[in-house]
Amino acid sequence: MARNMEMTDKPKQWFGVDRYSWYALSVLVVVYIINFVDRQLLTILAVDIKHDLGISDAQFGFLYGTAFGVFYALFGIPLGKLADRAVRTRVLAVGLALWSTMTALSGLSRGFWQLGFARIGVGVGEATAGPCSYSLLSDYFPAHRRATAVAIFSSGIYLGGGFSLYIGTTIAGGWNHAFLLGERPFGLAGWQAAFLAVGLPGLLLALWVRSLREPLRGRFEVAPLDGAEPPETQPATAAAFVRDLAAIVPPFTLLAAARRGTRAMLGNLGIAAAISAVGAVLSVLIGDPVQWIALGIGTYAIASWAVALRHDDLQAFKVIWASKAVVGLNLGYGLMCVITYANSAFGPSLVMREFGASAGAVALIVGGSAALGGALGVIAGGAIGDRLAGDRYHSRRILVVTVSLLASLVPNCIMLATHSVMVVYFCVFPMWFLASCALGGAAGTIVNIVPAVTRATATAAFFLFATMIGLALGPYAAGKISGAFGANLRIGLAGILVVVPFALVALEVCRRDLIRRERA
Repeated sequence: MARNMEMTDKPKQWFGVDRYSWYALSVLVVVYIINFVDRQLLTILAVDIKHDLGISDAQFGFLYGTAFGVFYALFGIPLGKLADRAVRTRVLAVGLALWSTMTALSGLSRGFWQLGFARIGVGVGEATAGPCSYSLLSDYFPAHRRATAVAIFSSGIYLGGGFSLYIGTTIAGGWNHAFLLGERPFGLAGWQAAFLAVGLPGLLLALWVRSLREPLRGRFEVAPLDGAEPPETQPATAAAFVRDLAAIVPPFTLLAAARRGTRAMLGNLGIAAAISAVGAVLSVLIGDPVQWIALGIGTYAIASWAVALRHDDLQAFKVIWASKAVVGLNLGYGLMCVITYANSAFGPSLVMREFGASAGAVALIVGGSAALGGALGVIAGGAIGDRLAGDRYHSRRILVVTVSLLASLVPNCIMLATHSVMVVYFCVFPMWFLASCALGGAAGTIVNIVPAVTRATATAAFFLFATMIGLALGPYAAGKISGAFGANLRIGLAGILVVVPFALVALEVCRRDLIRRERA
């Protein structure tokens, strides 16, 4: 039985919110830090991993982005729907235990495919983190503090990403130094020891997460912005979860379509055929068929889920797929993630490769500056959005996203053009501060414009776009462009900036639709 927070008394408050909510937020921040330590550890260990496993920049981009991102996106939807029905602290604890185990297993990888399968497992487990946490925080905090709380939670992205650089170099370097002359225990290289060391503690953290009180769902809810009736909460059953899996996870998607009738099955086969044809053409023209197979599977799964949702849950479909505001926000922020994820994947390698900086210096300076800038920026973006929007004018949050995106391009372009490592070091903080402000504004928007009972699912869709567009394409595209120009990461990271105009158009569609709804 869910352990709902007791609402009959008046607990002590900080900034108008009860203290337990702030405690729960601190626990969830630790979870998100661990989440991104496990996810980002790959980047600082890239040189050793690529050497030991014999992989290219494009293959590394696949491991960092596509292998993780596609399955993160696929399982995010059914796990998000599960979080809308079940005890969220329990779902999050199980997911944390899974991704921690798979991170540790990454350290036992002896080849490209083994590491790829481990990354898939990390992606499936981490798919619980965002939907469960966003939904929990929306019930721990009232609307006028919600974006700030989500932004503080999101600071774990940058704290975890920066800390992963430090802990990765420290563990891997210490291990290699300790066994420089002697035989390494179990034949493990330093990078493998680092994965084991950061993965196993997550199992203990899962027990801590499970101890959190489950807040009452919709505790601070008000009427939806457009006046529509919110969908009713559905019971959490094993059959419902299996049905949700079948709606998005191939090949069960075809069986789910067949149950809706022959026409639905033929339509699903048509979608699969069209995506397969496009994937085959891209494989011939660009190469790397494994990239396009994985991306094709993800695209087919998303299309299948959208069709199934329209048939099985029309109200949720209207919230997620029929809303210009939600689709525009998801698409615009997803395109922004092409830039941020590519920089996360190859930024450390760029400094080491182009300027000859040591891994230790990159971890300390680049990692520290990115962590501090990102953490402060996402909190600032959420707080500014709350200040401008209040409880209703969420279109103003989109201005925070747009301005932050444009401003972040200035230090980004300077970093790609300069030949001074000191200039690069000085640009890291402002670039990540401004880029993360956009996340604070975007996250604050999504949790405030959807009903409580579909919030985790809508959040999963938000992460789905960021993952399938940003993570599955950004690192791969940057690595592929780099390889085409003689392993030139400057050109690789500059080439992906072509997405900026498209992101701005999508965000403007979102803003205008929110203005229309606010006036109505």
